Amino acid sequence: MGISDVDLSQHEAHLQAWLDRQMHGEMDYMAAHGMKRARPAELEPGTVRVVSVRMNYLPPDASFARTLKDPQKGYVSRYAVGRDYHKLLRKRLKQLGQKIQQHCEALNFRPFVDSAPVLEHAIAEKAGIGWTGKHSLTLSKDAGSWFFLGELFISLPLPVDQPVEEACGNCTACLTACPTGAIVEPYVVDARKCISYLTIELKGAIPEQYRPLLGNRIYGCDDCQLICPWNRYGQLTDEGDFHPRQNLHQQELLDLFAWDEETFLSKTQGSPIRRIGHESWQRNIAVALGNASYSIDITEALEQARPRSSELVREHIDWALAQQERRRYQATPVSRQQQRLIRSIEKGLPRDA
Repeated sequence: MGISDVDLSQHEAHLQAWLDRQMHGEMDYMAAHGMKRARPAELEPGTVRVVSVRMNYLPPDASFARTLKDPQKGYVSRYAVGRDYHKLLRKRLKQLGQKIQQHCEALNFRPFVDSAPVLEHAIAEKAGIGWTGKHSLTLSKDAGSWFFLGELFISLPLPVDQPVEEACGNCTACLTACPTGAIVEPYVVDARKCISYLTIELKGAIPEQYRPLLGNRIYGCDDCQLICPWNRYGQLTDEGDFHPRQNLHQQELLDLFAWDEETFLSKTQGSPIRRIGHESWQRNIAVALGNASYSIDITEALEQARPRSSELVREHIDWALAQQERRRYQATPVSRQQQRLIRSIEKGLPRDA
């Protein structure tokens, strides 16, 4: 943990420029509160300090990179394979506030965990938790970026911590590794291109140009973290709630796609995945099935699901079926005579030309 004051004015211009470029996409809440996001004392009157905390979530023996290499399985971002961190971290922050309150005649405090317009990375940077990496996440030399952040706004003028030195140097691994090029320049992420945004925040259709780039990622993306050299020093969590839940980790896409809404709600109870809803879940998996190697089982599953699916999901099923058909065509041995016939048809020539 670390402590910062409430002066985040140096980040206001950067935030406004990002909003002006519409890089927040459909996340209207990012712009709805104006500059309150950079002004903690306006968000919670009386606040003079922010206690910033980190909580490691890297589970042991999670084999995530292996899942990315298996196109028949669904990849879920590391942070989401366990229980929802929001409630757990917020409860701990509340308890911390109550402990401090026992020693103060008057103290106002309010915990935040992604629950209000808070510049959590800017606060963490100022509190000495780490520095902001070129992928816009907070980095620490002893933990990489595999941790959650939370904030406790308080009215007590505690002594503040000092920021740590930035240590990305000339490294641009995260920029080059991003599948969709969402890190458009160092420290600037265009959410509209980010796989995490496309699979979690976006409620409508995933733009076609990004669908092949999603691969088998059905909820979030970790590529910019997986490639980061500082994550070699990531610390394993000792919090059991953050360990993988077997019904969400390393599962076959076809098994996940077969979940009806009732099953989805049951299997994702207590998981952050639940908030995207069954429709977006089906949409994401349909895209992943379209990116998988050709399989008659996949084709049949998509065709069987199509009549009972929503218009949004049907659009992605149709795209996936077209991708599967293209792969079937590419995988089928073709004789020289058939090749000549195909080339003739493609050129618009008579078959007997």
